[in-house]
Amino acid sequence: MKVIDLANTLGDEIQNSEEYKDFKSIREKINADPELKSKIDDFEKMRYNEQILAIQNHSQNQEGMQKLQEIYQILMQDEIIKDYFEKQVKFNVMIADVNKIIGNAIKDVL
Repeated sequence: MKVIDLANTLGDEIQNSEEYKDFKSIREKINADPELKSKIDDFEKMRYNEQILAIQNHSQNQEGMQKLQEIYQILMQDEIIKDYFEKQVKFNVMIADVNKIIGNAIKDVL
């Protein structure tokens, strides 16, 4: 089997995985609720901005990180948002594992 065929098969397997289906389902649920979507989008923007600041300053802004943690704790009180974050993590772990396996297979030529 050619590499491209295997990649297509992998793509199909990812789409058929429990992690993908669960994350897609909860994401659709979030996207259908403008208030929940806005809360998550605002949190993600804040987290992204904190990460950029940390990279630029070579250190984390303790106040910003504390505020981010407080907002996260508030968001986690909503069962749908909590479910979203949990399923997002599971999906991202699966994708990171796949990327690691591929990376390890080609590391000697990079």
